[in-house]
Amino acid sequence: TVPLQILTRFLAFAPITHHQLKMAAMEAMVPLKGEGGGKLSRSGSHGSNANLALVGTGESDTLEYRIKAVEKEGINKGKKEISLWHDITLVHVDPATDRPTPYLNFVCEIPKFTRKKYEIATDEVGNAIKQDEKKGKLREFKKGDIFFNYGCLPRTWEDPTFIHPDAEGCRGDNDPLDVCEIGAKIVPTGDVRPVKILGVLCMIDEGEADWKVVVIDAEDKWAPFLNDINDVEKHLPGQLSAIREWFRTYKIPDGKPPNVFGLDEKFMDKSYALEIIKECNHAWKELITGEKERKMEHLDEGVKKLVRKLSKSNLVDLAAYDDDEAPSF
Repeated sequence: TVPLQILTRFLAFAPITHHQLKMAAMEAMVPLKGEGGGKLSRSGSHGSNANLALVGTGESDTLEYRIKAVEKEGINKGKKEISLWHDITLVHVDPATDRPTPYLNFVCEIPKFTRKKYEIATDEVGNAIKQDEKKGKLREFKKGDIFFNYGCLPRTWEDPTFIHPDAEGCRGDNDPLDVCEIGAKIVPTGDVRPVKILGVLCMIDEGEADWKVVVIDAEDKWAPFLNDINDVEKHLPGQLSAIREWFRTYKIPDGKPPNVFGLDEKFMDKSYALEIIKECNHAWKELITGEKERKMEHLDEGVKKLVRKLSKSNLVDLAAYDDDEAPSF
């Protein structure tokens, strides 16, 4: 088998391809050139939640409260903070075999049947989870409890400098790619779960493209029956329309208009969703290597400020990376 250290370094920086996403359980891996040379020094990547523990810091229900991931075992037990955005591989790795699986990792921010608006702090070093705030007040969904597990895909980024051709002329929302997990289990805030990709919805949120990827936990009892977006409507009729209506109306109690959607409000299939994921993984790589900042001369200052805020906070503990030595599958 391939050692986990080598495998996770593959998944750390190589832009994920459509073929890789579909065939992540391949038998053979190409070894890194110059292994041990220190080119890719982002160590401590995690392919699953097997060696992760979650700890709370600060007083609950305050602006200072954070949920952090740390290593559960080993020499850094309880000490080394794990970024749920950068240190979790996009492709799920089986902890028993150290091999990639056909699933992707999902980081849960808001458990189903809750309403506190937890999110990864993308502009803080370490990227702990915090409760969002506005004008010094903690935010909750005024609409009520959300009915699916909500979170994101690690190592993805909706680039605010990129306008997707199907996104009604809107730029990315500057966050990791959002995920709606429709399984039966309530997933705790900060937990990392392997999921099957089913489809995606293009929401337009206040002029920004805000894709919503629909997934199901790989261990859910419904998972064997759900392999693409049409299976959801077949076996769980009404689920998709309920998700769309949630996102259409959840800001109305805040005095805002309903959200709108691209692509005639359709949920696109798994193949389309994988292409969106591929794009957002590539954008993430450009962000954390500093490549995105080097390409921004022609952009307006508002967009530049968004990217620089993220780049500077996340490059603090990311060592230099030589793109010429990028590994490939």
